[in-house]
Amino acid sequence: MIQFGTGGWRAIIGDDFIRENIQKVATGVYLLMKETNKTDKPVIIGHDRRFLSPEAARWIAEVLCAYGVKVWFMKRSAPTPLVMFNAKKHDLHYSLEVTASHNPSAYNGIKLFVHEGRDAPVEVTSRLEELIATVTDYKTMPFEEAVAAGMVAYPKDLFNDFIDSILSNMDMDAIRRRGMRILFNPMHGSGSYPLVVLLNTARCTVDIINGNKDAYFGGSMPAPARSNLKSVADQVVSDHYDLGIAVDGDGDRLGIIDSNGAYIDANQILVMLYYYLHEYRGWKGPVVRNLATTHMLDLVAASFGEQCYEVPVGFKWVSSKLDETDAVLGGESSGGLTVRGHIYGKDSIYAAALFVEMISATGKTPSEFWQELTEKYGRHEMAEDNLRFRPEDKARINNLLMVEKKVPDFGKPIAKVGYEDGFKVYFEDGGFVICRFSGTEPLLRIFAEDTTVAGAQEIIACMKKFVNV
Repeated sequence: MIQFGTGGWRAIIGDDFIRENIQKVATGVYLLMKETNKTDKPVIIGHDRRFLSPEAARWIAEVLCAYGVKVWFMKRSAPTPLVMFNAKKHDLHYSLEVTASHNPSAYNGIKLFVHEGRDAPVEVTSRLEELIATVTDYKTMPFEEAVAAGMVAYPKDLFNDFIDSILSNMDMDAIRRRGMRILFNPMHGSGSYPLVVLLNTARCTVDIINGNKDAYFGGSMPAPARSNLKSVADQVVSDHYDLGIAVDGDGDRLGIIDSNGAYIDANQILVMLYYYLHEYRGWKGPVVRNLATTHMLDLVAASFGEQCYEVPVGFKWVSSKLDETDAVLGGESSGGLTVRGHIYGKDSIYAAALFVEMISATGKTPSEFWQELTEKYGRHEMAEDNLRFRPEDKARINNLLMVEKKVPDFGKPIAKVGYEDGFKVYFEDGGFVICRFSGTEPLLRIFAEDTTVAGAQEIIACMKKFVNV
């Protein structure tokens, strides 16, 4: 059964991610377009650098073209935000990216975007799943034949328009004056080209590692997490770089390494960029975070007389609330963010460029800037754990937390318990713990925030003992 979670459909290559299922998905997309009377505009199809991604993109195109739908095809791998940007710019109904984002190399998948390049909402993906389930046969048109017939086009400006849009919103003079040396790790993914062009245009010296195509991602996960960037941190320090930047496999998540080797996580990036945009750039307005993201954003917003809005996990909720409230910035602790006026999805390319601008304009290192903020707003340390579970455990855990609504004894006062998206405990001291099932992998995710890392880890240990996984 093909199912779309918070980040699209993802499956094991050779198991469920096979040509037949990919073409069934493409047929389902066509049926959805036909049902909604939206076959009049082309569909952008992008892909990352995973095993089978280019081929899968062609298989999708062959189905859509066979049914009379024109395709804009990427000749080279493209990051997800580039596809979303162009879908918005050209007012397209639907677009697709073949990717499994930060998942292990055994996975691949497909992301679906709707009008304005937004992540497909639940009602759309649910209907798509129903349509895919009805597919017993489908048409295809050989790719070369589709190109010859004018059904497949290779627009030349998709990369340039994306890059130029970001450049037009940057303080390029500030970056040029700083003249930074940057070590960039695209993690063998599709985010390399646009960010390198942006940074080189700003006169940064950029050295690239892991820029080659590697279906196994060097034996690591293509996620810019602390555990995957130790060698980058070591090289930043040993070779005296001003900054290290890493993005995930499809270019929508970001990790930063300071010149002293310190890892700057997604929560810190969100807080610093919101503070910078509000106080240095003068962008007034609220901020949006998902419920597994730092509550430090709430304190920063309150100090500005602004509001921090909490939404469920899944960037579609972040972008929707950002649009609704005209927020300055929206993001999540897994490493993704966007800003007002840009795309309705995560973009590590824009975020990385904006981060470089921030430290160039302020004249501070990330660690110095962060120290100032912690002195002002207090320490907020997050820990997380991902637990694999047996199929029979899922119903038991769900019943324990969501039906019986039992709560562990954490040994500290609780302000409230929420059930909007998983199980979340809000502590009176401002910390929290959330326990929820992943929408893209068979994992139980636990996040906790406290004033110390040890405190957050103790909360997680208590939660793990309680659910008994």
